[in-house]
Amino acid sequence: MMNDINERLLLSQARIAEIKNDTMPNPRYCDFFVIAAEYIEFVLDVREKLGKDGVYSGELELEELNEKLFFGLSEDYGDGFIIDAPYFNSFANPDHADIVFGTFTPYICFLTAELHNLPQLIYDGKDEAVTILLELFLEIYNLFLMDASPLLKSVRDAVYFYAFDYAEYFLMDRTREMFVPETGLIYDIVMNADLSDTSYLYRYGENISYSELELAEFMNTLSDEEIESMASTFTQGMRRGFTSMNVDFDSRETVSIRFFIGQERLVRAAVKQFKDMGLKAILSRYAVGRVVRHGITKQGCENLSVFRQFEYDHRMDDSLFLDRKYMERKISAARAAYEEYADYMSVYGGPAVIETFGEEDFEPVSKDTACKYTDEQKKLSTELTSSMGLLREEYLPGDSYSFTIISFPVPDIGDDFNEIFRDTVKINTLPNDKYVGLQQTIIDTFDRASYVKVEGTHGNKTDMKVIMHRLENPDEETQFENCVADVNIPLGEVFTSPVLKGTGGTLHVSSVYINGLQFKDLIMTFKDGMVESYTCSNFDEEEKNKGFIDDNILFNHSTLPLGEFAIGTNTYAYEMGRKYDIMRKLPILIIEKTGPHFAVGDTCYSHAEDTKVYNPNGKEIISRENDFSLLRDTEPEKAYFNCHTDITIPFDELGRLYAVNEDGTEVDIIRDGRFVLPGTEGLNEGFGS
Repeated sequence: MMNDINERLLLSQARIAEIKNDTMPNPRYCDFFVIAAEYIEFVLDVREKLGKDGVYSGELELEELNEKLFFGLSEDYGDGFIIDAPYFNSFANPDHADIVFGTFTPYICFLTAELHNLPQLIYDGKDEAVTILLELFLEIYNLFLMDASPLLKSVRDAVYFYAFDYAEYFLMDRTREMFVPETGLIYDIVMNADLSDTSYLYRYGENISYSELELAEFMNTLSDEEIESMASTFTQGMRRGFTSMNVDFDSRETVSIRFFIGQERLVRAAVKQFKDMGLKAILSRYAVGRVVRHGITKQGCENLSVFRQFEYDHRMDDSLFLDRKYMERKISAARAAYEEYADYMSVYGGPAVIETFGEEDFEPVSKDTACKYTDEQKKLSTELTSSMGLLREEYLPGDSYSFTIISFPVPDIGDDFNEIFRDTVKINTLPNDKYVGLQQTIIDTFDRASYVKVEGTHGNKTDMKVIMHRLENPDEETQFENCVADVNIPLGEVFTSPVLKGTGGTLHVSSVYINGLQFKDLIMTFKDGMVESYTCSNFDEEEKNKGFIDDNILFNHSTLPLGEFAIGTNTYAYEMGRKYDIMRKLPILIIEKTGPHFAVGDTCYSHAEDTKVYNPNGKEIISRENDFSLLRDTEPEKAYFNCHTDITIPFDELGRLYAVNEDGTEVDIIRDGRFVLPGTEGLNEGFGS
């Protein structure tokens, strides 16, 4: 098999080297294929000069090499628009590609985007994936070489069958990466590299910017004691998660550590601490501030490094091949992969994620030339997500593993990076015991309530009514989880899954960042716990505003339920955001702790409703499901939406939050942005800190 791959790769390489000498029947297409061929030749030359340890032995300086590998994705921004930058003139940019290729644009953009995966593939030693991709390039090239105006169907078929035919290969590879502990390139870098010499960063095959370099350099200034303490907060949070989620720990053998490049000192300490707990590490790396498009070569792999406008332009690339036949093929391929790695999945302990925040502000440019789902594909995408979720649950039940997640800033956040980092460590390590008591006072009040009201102020139009569950046995049952530093770090939250019927009103936030995207004047109305209408003011056209919410909050569902109502109590985190004017940069993980918030989508107990969960006081949390998750045994395809998006109202936009008892009496929890419920005054200590 390996000899066959080598032979195919050599044949592709030889043919690509000849492209510059070919004469195309339509010269307008020549530039793209020649430039792409030269890029491929350069990447393959780098491949020949890489050792198994990712060390490059060629003549280029590492920084120059990295710039050349990722040149076509470089971006600059001015007033929200891309200005003079390589990506502006790249064929991965649909606006530029459209000038040359017209109706062929989506397929050429897709091909270019896939080619930008080559650097990571060669560093990871994935020759088969490289070969498959080069064969797609040559197949499309030959169509344009043989005909001045090839049939659109022929180009479409090339892309379609690339996705269809290799679905199992790519899903098999991704599943192995997710669940099999390895001592490959990433593990070798993290555990064996000389981390005091930041040149190790270039061994990943990712775009390395000043952010990754400065982050690694800063981590090197921390003492061993500080690193060990930070890692302990993270690893012990994972361990506590098993207890709080009532999940058996002793049968777990692996943990997946997902981290950002530059955090290797912290990750190395975490690997060792998890090993002491009996967990082997599976490592996945990200580059700072990058997210993942819906491409093929990495099939949604979390560690793919791309740029944000590039990601936004290509977020619906799978629309080029998403039909029912492909959906069924992908589900079948996923089942085959899960069968292959079922033994590894059965001992999986869960993900331990180290996030970052503070990346430069990003406001996407919406392009009419970019790929978009049809109405039918939106339904298929939703159905595919649901089916894949059910399949994963079959092999990896949600009540069989835990998780933990923590976040730290990156140098992009500005001149106050050092101070913000240390303040973040402070909010990540607040005392659990103190907050358990303060938060329990709020929970006791809510447990007596019929419903809760949330009202905005200072221009905030929020007016929400949230129906509470009725407790049959209040001495042993409770509605809200008392959340401290375990699965979600930092501590500071009480949350519940509200009753849907009767819950409704208007939710408004003047500005909120969700998954790195800013929503301006986001307004959502609810009726009986379901999203009824929505808008924002990001774009001049209302259609684009609704489309922005459809894509990034509703995820193409026609509506979603209110899966969570919560109060964030970490006023130290809130004050840190205000002090450094970085509230817009804080991740959901932290921002949800800085005020009341609502989540649309599934509940916090999705796929684990049958597992009993208890608060520190021993009371069982009974609000683990809603009208949809109740269908999980009878109509599983209707039970889950496979999304959960938090939307937080900051304290300075909160006028009043109060409980209303069955007799109509009102009990204030928060008024004018401050906790006023007797026994919770200690939560105000973070204000002005």
